[in-house]
Amino acid sequence: MNKIIVLDTNVLLHDPQAVYSFADNEVIIPAVVLEEIDSKKRLADELGRNARSVSRLLDSLRQQGHLDEGIILRSGGKLKVELNHRSFVRVQEMFGDMSNDNRILAVALNYHLEEENAENPRSVVIVSKDVLVRVKADVLGLQAEDYQSDRSVDVSDIYTGYSTVHVHPSVVDEFYTYRFLTLKSLNLTQPIHPNEFIILRDELGTSKSALLKVSQDGTRLEPLYLSNDPIWGITARNAQQRMALELLLNDDIPLVTLSGKAGTGKTLLALAAGLMKVEDEHKYKKLLIARPVVPMGKDIGYLPGEKEEKLRPWMQPIYDNLEYLFDTKKAGDIDKILMGMGSIQVEALTYIRGRSIPGQFIIIDEAQNLSKHEVKTIVSRAGEGSKIVLMGDPEQIDHPYLDTISNGLTTIVERFKQEQISGHMTLEKGERSRLAQLAADLL
Repeated sequence: MNKIIVLDTNVLLHDPQAVYSFADNEVIIPAVVLEEIDSKKRLADELGRNARSVSRLLDSLRQQGHLDEGIILRSGGKLKVELNHRSFVRVQEMFGDMSNDNRILAVALNYHLEEENAENPRSVVIVSKDVLVRVKADVLGLQAEDYQSDRSVDVSDIYTGYSTVHVHPSVVDEFYTYRFLTLKSLNLTQPIHPNEFIILRDELGTSKSALLKVSQDGTRLEPLYLSNDPIWGITARNAQQRMALELLLNDDIPLVTLSGKAGTGKTLLALAAGLMKVEDEHKYKKLLIARPVVPMGKDIGYLPGEKEEKLRPWMQPIYDNLEYLFDTKKAGDIDKILMGMGSIQVEALTYIRGRSIPGQFIIIDEAQNLSKHEVKTIVSRAGEGSKIVLMGDPEQIDHPYLDTISNGLTTIVERFKQEQISGHMTLEKGERSRLAQLAADLL
């Protein structure tokens, strides 16, 4: 065993199986972590579910031996609940108040001091998703790391859904002549995924170009199926929006993911496509729109009224886009329209768990605030004949323990990019207004 890994509570609440992620190292769970987990187990959200999962896992492991003495894990490492390294004199000298975070740091520090005098010293690492805990550990001279086992890719390598390839102008001419290209004819060096888009540009510098899509079997390049005609009054304003509509309106792609900054048109495009499929083509029985109830900034507390009245502040961005698409003139008109149609349902994600949703066009907004488990729960709700659209901005996350890489939206983009039934598009250019674009870029 090369290292001693001291786990913070938030790691286990983020991933209940985290104890198996450290190979043959010794994993230490401070006693105060058990107290924190116990305080969360009655919650009705994902935090409570994970706390209960950790409790059941530790209960099953204790059947193998005493946790305070340490037991061998299937990963080859050792797990131990620590009771004997609780002295916090050194930590209290530096940080004063002995909060739970400081008690966890004290355990790591005492192990570190003990290992310094050992014959074969091991390095001690505290693993936490709390930035300030890692900063405090650094001040104490401890090695600290973020929990990264659930990270699927580096930030610079996140799949965008399209690639730009510079080719000889004769290749562009060949495409316009035969209306398809084989992947072999491009001699590409980078991996290409099903339903990915390719922008061909003239390597000689002329304006000659072409926009193509990789076939679902990943063997050839085909022209886009759709023209750039308006859809519910919405016309694609840039290449990425046109590619996004191609995915949204393709009935053979039941899973679509959209990412991009505020104002790039994600919600508006998805709603327009959903309305066309439900109201015009009758491909789906209902348009279901949902988003997580996660506030930006200070929560406004409890709200009076029925469920619809309570949800209205959280769902208002959806209603704003629907008002634009229906071109309503007065306040309240959109509610009358939706009530009269009956085929459009706006919900909070709280009410989706446990449902089976067949034959519907499902839009999940702000998916970057969902964990990997929550995204799995939502996508697994889609029944036969349903299409689900997940969208959000991975750089605008309000969840305390998610980031650009570990959030559910990025995870599903990376896990499904090789699948024929899914497609992704990253929208980059803001189209809301020049002010909105400058705010997204500069702020």
